[in-house]
Amino acid sequence: MPLRRMGRPGLIGMAARTAVVAGTATAVSGNVQRRQAQKSQDQYDQQQAAAQEQAAAQQAAAPPPPEPAAAPAPPADDLMTKLQDLASLHTQGILTDEEFSSAKAKLLA
Repeated sequence: MPLRRMGRPGLIGMAARTAVVAGTATAVSGNVQRRQAQKSQDQYDQQQAAAQEQAAAQQAAAPPPPEPAAAPAPPADDLMTKLQDLASLHTQGILTDEEFSSAKAKLLA
C-alpha cells in the first residue's frame, strides 16, 4: 500500500484546485455581467416608459389645432359698390332689365 503524503497537496491536487477556482470565478463573473446588463436594460426601459408618458401627457394637454375658418363673407361695402355699378349701367341703358335682374341675383346669391 502506497504511503499517503500529508501536508501540502501534490501537483495534481494543486492543478485541480486551480481549475475549480478558475471555473468558479468564470461562473461568478458571467452571473455578475448578466445582472448588470439586466439592471441596465431595466433602467433603459423605465426611462423609455417615462418619456412615452411625458409625451402622451404633453399631447393630451396641448390644445387641439384650430379648425379652418369659413370663407370670409364679402364686405358689405364691396357688394353695395357692385350693386350701384349695376344700377348705373342699367340707368344708362347699357344693361336691359333682364340682364340687370340676373346680374343682381348672382351678386345676392
